[in-house]
Amino acid sequence: MVHFLEKRDRFGPMNRLRLVRQAVLSVALLAPLGVAACGPEEPQVVKAKVAAGDMPAEGSWRGVYYSQTYGYLHLLKDGNNVHGKWRTAAGDKWGEMHGTVEGDLFRFEWEENKIGMFGPNAKSHGKGYFKYVVPSEDNADHEIHGEWGLGENEAGYTWEAIKQRRMEPDPDSVMPDETQTAVEGGDWDDRKSGNASGAPADKKKDDESSGDPTEDDWE
Repeated sequence: MVHFLEKRDRFGPMNRLRLVRQAVLSVALLAPLGVAACGPEEPQVVKAKVAAGDMPAEGSWRGVYYSQTYGYLHLLKDGNNVHGKWRTAAGDKWGEMHGTVEGDLFRFEWEENKIGMFGPNAKSHGKGYFKYVVPSEDNADHEIHGEWGLGENEAGYTWEAIKQRRMEPDPDSVMPDETQTAVEGGDWDDRKSGNASGAPADKKKDDESSGDPTEDDWE
């Protein structure tokens, strides 16, 4: 009889209520862990799987490179630093890139502007790279082969272009009239340092140049 009463008391209303409370508390504590485990993962940044090699003896990063998609890309080199601008073949966008070279590899950051548009949707930016290529054929045109990506991504979209033999680089020649007083944030250094004022640019557009003939070399 005593044993029966003890057993009954053990599973009485109070104990059952206590067990229910403990079960609810356990579920509440474990629920966030389950959500975290099943939640969406952060997208991984795409890194370019490319290594620098020796720059071809006859090669030079300075020059103008043409792509049927991205138009003429004008590059200038100062030490290991390279900067340039381009305007798409369709004429609806223009952009600029800055970066450093190591041998035949140029890693850069870029920013592109949609002509005639303003605000956040008018600009895009990212990273990318080019490899300088000299085909094995005699007197072949030099080329650049690379990729670009959006945001922190360094790859994802192909960009290949052919170096133009008789064009001198003139980066400012790609900028259209409608952006001269509308480019937000001034020059590249101002935007990178956070000193952008958004004031109209004082610099006037130079006449768009196709490049005067020069010696038939790659310098």
